[in-house]
Amino acid sequence: MQLFTRILSMAALSGALLTSYSANAEHHAETEGMDMDKPTVVEIAVGNPDFSTLVAALQAAGLVDALSGEGPFTVFAPTNAAFSALPAGTLEDLLKPENKDTLTAVLTYHVVSGKVMAADVVKLSEATSLQGDTIDISVSDAGVKVDVANVTTTDISASNGVIHVIDAVILPNS
Repeated sequence: MQLFTRILSMAALSGALLTSYSANAEHHAETEGMDMDKPTVVEIAVGNPDFSTLVAALQAAGLVDALSGEGPFTVFAPTNAAFSALPAGTLEDLLKPENKDTLTAVLTYHVVSGKVMAADVVKLSEATSLQGDTIDISVSDAGVKVDVANVTTTDISASNGVIHVIDAVILPNS
């Protein structure tokens, strides 16, 4: 029931975002391959307070424009709580300008090329991130995991991809 409530909440949020981004949609209307009836993955993140840390990190890494592009992208999006669970000082260090390359590597490790919906994710044992390392995927009765993170919400569809919410920040191998 909680998952159903989350899905309904996300649907309501998506509807609200569609209204608030309609003016922006006209600006991007000439972009081929984008479904302008939906916000981009970045616009969805910006409109959801649970992703404010992710948005701040994307801004610090200079990835907002890239993830606002045509894509498609599959984003395994950690919540604010996921970032808060990192060891003390880790996030603050990552957000420093001198650590931009490391932050970019961590964030692009959360992104896979293509629009991979949940029904397809569960058929995979791994996926190659935009960062270049392989993300392990496992499915059990408890749910789906990407590396050490549990997937808590799936298939938040965007004009340029899809978001799957995760409960931990996953880190690349290299």
